[in-house]
Amino acid sequence: MIGIEARMVHLEEAFGDPWDADNPAGFAAAVSADEREETAPAAEAVLDEFRLSAEFVPRALGGRLDRVDHMIELMRSVYRRDPALGLARTSQLLASARVWTVGTPEQCGEAARLLLNNRRIACALHEPAHGSDIAGNEFAAGRSGSGLLLRGRKESIPDLDQADALVILVRTDPADGPRSHSQLFLPADLLAPGHVRRLPRFRSVGMRGVCLGGMEVTGLPVPDAVLLGAPGTGAETASRAFQMTQLALPAMHTALLDTALRVTVHHTRQRRLYGREAAAIPMVRTTLAEAFTDLLICEALSRASARALHLFPAFGSVYAPAVAYLVAGVLTDAVQRLSTVMGSEFYRRDGEHAVFQKIARDVRPVGFGHITREACLSALLPQLPGLLGRAGRDPAPAPAALFTAEAELPEPDLPGLRLIADGRDPLAASLGTVLDDIPSASRSLVEDHVRGFAALCESGAALRPRELLITAEVPARELAARYTVALAAAACLGVERTASGDFLARSEWLVAALTRLAGAERAIPANLPRAVEDALIEELMDRFDRNLSFGLSARPYA
Repeated sequence: MIGIEARMVHLEEAFGDPWDADNPAGFAAAVSADEREETAPAAEAVLDEFRLSAEFVPRALGGRLDRVDHMIELMRSVYRRDPALGLARTSQLLASARVWTVGTPEQCGEAARLLLNNRRIACALHEPAHGSDIAGNEFAAGRSGSGLLLRGRKESIPDLDQADALVILVRTDPADGPRSHSQLFLPADLLAPGHVRRLPRFRSVGMRGVCLGGMEVTGLPVPDAVLLGAPGTGAETASRAFQMTQLALPAMHTALLDTALRVTVHHTRQRRLYGREAAAIPMVRTTLAEAFTDLLICEALSRASARALHLFPAFGSVYAPAVAYLVAGVLTDAVQRLSTVMGSEFYRRDGEHAVFQKIARDVRPVGFGHITREACLSALLPQLPGLLGRAGRDPAPAPAALFTAEAELPEPDLPGLRLIADGRDPLAASLGTVLDDIPSASRSLVEDHVRGFAALCESGAALRPRELLITAEVPARELAARYTVALAAAACLGVERTASGDFLARSEWLVAALTRLAGAERAIPANLPRAVEDALIEELMDRFDRNLSFGLSARPYA
């Protein structure tokens, strides 16, 4: 199998220069396709030729998936060009992760065969009427002789029309409860026309190129063999599989901020105001530096969390909602701030900067499309007292493998993921140990974060059981939100401590990250020191000139 670095280079080269207006897989083609509510055919052809779906198939089944962080970084090459193209293809991961988690050898083999042959598997999980409350889903499967009888509606299924199979959540018990739902791995040829009516396309403002289909099913008989996992374990399976997809999708979406920032730099360096480049205006410089910092924060938390799925799979139920909550919010806010710098270019749907208005629309579903940010806090709340209690009592350094690109990792064990974390959170617990060799430039900021985490641990220990429910009041939810900030701070500290010889080993970006995170925790503006801002702008412009990614990897782009 070709190594990940070579695959990333190959994919970038196959896509070509996104700024080339004549490139059928470039920004102009993506914007034009978006106006038609589709994705660019040439870009689709690139991914088919690359056999992208193999990136979602475990190596043991003949695919390329051996590291979640590598999969995320490769997919950023897709998302940075057209987020709708990325999301449409990543829907294969949403579906297949459920098969890898609980499927029989036969089901896993069939899912792998489909994906390795460029076929599609659709994921029919959510129902718009119930949002993130999958336990409220009404699509039902009742007993009928030796099989099941399906009835109900699913209205927003990505790639339904192209799917050769579906993973679908169904209610198998009319009574509410943790065992009321099951999942099915359903071959599309079982969708008999006499029992299945296709619904009109479900349209959206963002991610318009993702074709969301729907179906209404009445009395469709299917065999018991389509059950995915044991009957009644549908919600549990979804929660476990979510731990990879809920983490991976927001992490891939950091590429949207990379593109939005790249377009903004391009625009402000071309435009002259008051006798100088717009990029030299103090307010513009500050916005660019803050957005660059926000991108590094998001990728630091995403990288550590993705590697933790390999090293500490017992904490997937913590890191996945933390990434989904914090990254979605930071990305949306950063793109919004960049839009103020873009001015009237922000909403143009033609010209070389037209991709910005598409990014600004496509970034918004990150916070609610897969799972809402509030639902992420609800997933963290019940685990909070145990997490804070153990991290506060028993601090310990985090292993370098959470942060360094060279670290060897075991292959992911999706069937081994748990619903509730058990033990000491290795990332949060490291905050109690970071003061030993912190440089003076960032020491006061680090001390602030350490004190803030200690106070958070005390508050968490005082939480009462009724404050941990989905109906919890705002103060309890704020504690969960602060926990995500603590994880991000620990991740940034880990990246800086393990980096060597490059920008990430310098204190400026860490000062910027900790300053931004302190502001987020307190919900107040936090200004970057002038020298720090200057260092960030210098690095940002150098990467722009050399066409390197603005994220942690700083890898070459086509």
